[in-house]
Amino acid sequence: MLKSIQKRKNKLRAQRKARVRGKIFGTDTLPRLSVFKSNKYFYAQAINDTTGVTLVAVDGRKLGLKSNQEDVKKVAAEMAKNLASKNINNVVFDRNGYLYHGVVASFADALREAGIKF
Repeated sequence: MLKSIQKRKNKLRAQRKARVRGKIFGTDTLPRLSVFKSNKYFYAQAINDTTGVTLVAVDGRKLGLKSNQEDVKKVAAEMAKNLASKNINNVVFDRNGYLYHGVVASFADALREAGIKF
């Protein structure tokens, strides 16, 4: 029973991801900021989709930060610092099929507070 519920949740997330991914596109001046969350860690990267290159990446695991709302704000601060070093102030936020709630919303809010616009 639990396996079928998890399969359904994964399928719905994949559908949301495909729907959103078809509508947004990152460029060199306006990269796509994609997030991924596992049960333990949180990851984010800024991607130029025209060349398929990752411009900036932040790994919460390497920073020793968990996937909770307090630590995700630290990941967002690190991401904002790295984006500022590349002179990137505007991004397109790709929540990667996750609901805009919890750690994803905390990450986005912390990025906005750090001066990144989307």
